[in-house]
Amino acid sequence: MNGLVMTAQLILSLSILVTLHELGHFLAARMFGIKVEKFYLFFDAWGIRLFRFKVGECEYGIGWLPLGGYVKIAGMVDESLDKEAMAQPAQPWEFRSKPAWQRLIVMVAGVAMNVVLGIAIFSAMLLHYKQEYLPNSEVKTEFMFTNLAKK
Repeated sequence: MNGLVMTAQLILSLSILVTLHELGHFLAARMFGIKVEKFYLFFDAWGIRLFRFKVGECEYGIGWLPLGGYVKIAGMVDESLDKEAMAQPAQPWEFRSKPAWQRLIVMVAGVAMNVVLGIAIFSAMLLHYKQEYLPNSEVKTEFMFTNLAKK
């Protein structure tokens, strides 16, 4: 039972991390007027989804393959795979029509969101546990070391 709880905690914590990472990309894209087609937690491989709903032009959902998540941004194409999309002119709401500095911000926003989350978690831990300084003169017990540490 303990292993099941730990597995659930791991999946939940990774889900929160992935969702916030992808939210960074999503918010940056929307800030620059780029159309976002999909926002998914986990992958919907072979079109199999556990849950989905649509708000406006964006589809939100949860896939069945728990290996991450993704945000499908309009105009962010792989030139080697999507040749017909590359043949059409870029639309003003597409990723590829935006200036380089905006595209860079959209790509880096996920990592930036992870950094902000790390700082928030660390700050919350400091606020909860506080920082206590214990000078060596106040240590009442001896330190015990294993034989390996003594070597």
